[in-house]
Amino acid sequence: MKKNTIIMGIVIVLAIASMILVLSQSKSTFRKAQSDFAVADTSTVTKIYMSDKNNNDITLVRTDSAGWILDGTYHAHRYNVNMLLQTMHDIQVKEPVARKARNTIIKLMATDAVKVEIYQQRYRIDLLGIRLFPHEKRTKVYYVGGATPSNLGSYFLMEHSEEPFVVFLPGLKGFVTPRFSPIAKYWRDCTVFHKWSREISRVRVEIPETPEHSFEVINHDSKSYSLVSLIDNKEIPDFDTLKVIGFLSGFRNLNFEALLNDMDPHRKDSILSSRPFIVMTLTDTNGVSETIQIYHKQGFVNQTDMYGNPLPYDPDRLYARVNDGKDFTLIQYFVFGKVLRPKAFFLKQKE
Repeated sequence: MKKNTIIMGIVIVLAIASMILVLSQSKSTFRKAQSDFAVADTSTVTKIYMSDKNNNDITLVRTDSAGWILDGTYHAHRYNVNMLLQTMHDIQVKEPVARKARNTIIKLMATDAVKVEIYQQRYRIDLLGIRLFPHEKRTKVYYVGGATPSNLGSYFLMEHSEEPFVVFLPGLKGFVTPRFSPIAKYWRDCTVFHKWSREISRVRVEIPETPEHSFEVINHDSKSYSLVSLIDNKEIPDFDTLKVIGFLSGFRNLNFEALLNDMDPHRKDSILSSRPFIVMTLTDTNGVSETIQIYHKQGFVNQTDMYGNPLPYDPDRLYARVNDGKDFTLIQYFVFGKVLRPKAFFLKQKE
């Protein structure tokens, strides 16, 4: 009898210990799920959706051929997307928000946080290195709030959780909130032209203010070139071939500085109704043409050149209408100057 009592006692003790272990593990697993913000393998991320309470939202989708696409229309800015993915991989949880501040932080996040949805490629069969039946699955949904008082962390909250955490990025003396922006213009690729000279068939440059300087360069399979004066449509027999080659090479990487689609409509209409400074049309070897209109930008008050003469226009920047007229942008002379040439630039200097 005594022996049975001892055995029964051991069984009860083991049962209680097992229950405590299971409960503690469940609590630990639940806690980890509430703070599991990082993405271990960003190469499997297929889509990212972000939105806020101000009706801003963006969708970034990875494609096989064109890289990342923004909202199904535009190429996404490669550097910004890579920085976002790196941030998603490297972020770490510093600590849960203190209990006395928890409700306040949750209320703040309910109005100004950015919702982040992450989709990854998963396999219905993934066992011992065998992966079959790939599919896209939403793996994480969380909210990114503002900065902590120290500005060295951000508040994160997992969907369906009531425990926010302070998240930081090792090595960053700041907070990661701005990297999770749902504003589309910050994710747009800035490319205006991205063509190797061998991909260019012809470039037409019209200068309405001085039409005698307008011209067209024709590329004959990168073996020979023609220079045509547009005012009389005559081919110029003698020109500097090296300058033409340099001109065509200038279209390799031309980017705008900023999108100005949200400029005051009256001001933008005034600019677009004025005469363009330059109208440039590039036609590639597939016969696809793209035209941009470039406009002077008003200079600053009392802005002068090195001789003290007043400058009517900004010497550093111009406006440009790109993407078939859909986008109004700001461009830099420093970037575009190599292709903003008059006809005379290509003519050989007389001895």
